[in-house]
Amino acid sequence: MIYWFTGQPGAGKTTLALALQKELRQRGHVTVHLDGDLLRIVTANQDFSMAGRMKNIRAAQALAAKIHEDGAWVVAAFVSPFRALREEFKKRPDVVEIYVHTNEQRGRESFFVEAYESPLEKFIDIDTTDATVDECIRRILAP
Repeated sequence: MIYWFTGQPGAGKTTLALALQKELRQRGHVTVHLDGDLLRIVTANQDFSMAGRMKNIRAAQALAAKIHEDGAWVVAAFVSPFRALREEFKKRPDVVEIYVHTNEQRGRESFFVEAYESPLEKFIDIDTTDATVDECIRRILAP
């Protein structure tokens, strides 16, 4: 499986991704965590224009697909603001989109993405405003 966390900065994507990775490992799954901040460092892509963001997300999706094809489950946390790129990726039967959002301000407002497009279909909606990490993980893994 590829669990693709998306949403605005500060919503809790990385926190939940790391918690999900821990839970999946406890269940015996080999997992790899991918994160937007780390990928930008590795690829030296500091271009936050539309083109730069698209390049970063396409690279992340390609990497996630390759890791999954090699036998690991992927837990990815990226703002990935463009719905069309996420919808294209979700055509794969092994991708689960998780939309993480909150009403709280958590100190990352300066990274807010004006062009973010919320998902419309086939996603797990996680509002972290009043939910604990454990509650969110249970919801993600619910049948």
